[in-house]
Amino acid sequence: MAAERLEAGQGKAVVFDFYGTLSDPHVEFDRAAAYAATGRALGVDGDDFWHEMWTSFPERVVGGLGGTRETLAAIALRCGSRPSEDQLDHALVLHLGTAATLRSPRPGGLAVLDRIRLAGLQIGLLSDCSSELAEAWETTPYAARMDAAVFSWRLGVRKPDPRAFLEVTSALDVAPADCWYVGDGGSRELWGANRLGMTTVLVRNAAYGVEHLRVDADTQEPAYAVDDLTEVPDLVLGSRG
Repeated sequence: MAAERLEAGQGKAVVFDFYGTLSDPHVEFDRAAAYAATGRALGVDGDDFWHEMWTSFPERVVGGLGGTRETLAAIALRCGSRPSEDQLDHALVLHLGTAATLRSPRPGGLAVLDRIRLAGLQIGLLSDCSSELAEAWETTPYAARMDAAVFSWRLGVRKPDPRAFLEVTSALDVAPADCWYVGDGGSRELWGANRLGMTTVLVRNAAYGVEHLRVDADTQEPAYAVDDLTEVPDLVLGSRG
């Protein structure tokens, strides 16, 4: 059973989801077309490639297909094509450019992290992600703002597995009951966080209309809910912030 929820101004750390929480939800509408373009660069039908990328998500996010180049080759093969090394080179450049766009910070997102850090709380990341984010992490504007970052692709398990949440709280050296967990409700993350005693905050993304894009959407009632990420500092910091 979950511990009593934290109130404003309490807690020692805030753990964030990544896609749709820290990243710009608007760009998710471009994901299918961008992946289809990668497929065409590999010599396969774009729609077929997108379908295989979508359905392979559970496998990709726990490292089952290897790094980004290996993943592109594996998905192309599933689509009936064995791309040349030159095709792979070209597709990889295209795909990594897409990945950079898909991880663009949402409006006000970096300022949210800065305000929480300034108030003295630790910040962690827990992302169900494939290789692209994990491989590029240190080059992103998020990395220097985090005290710990855990990626399902490296860890080999995904939310809501308790091992994922405990990995990030252990890295922060904070008990789950002293942590806020902030996410958009995919991967049953709120249920998983709540089960360990973390205080959950659902970011509804009310202005974006992306609810239908969530993978394995949560049915867990959050401790708190906000329409936009920019409301989180006031919630978790209270008079501290």
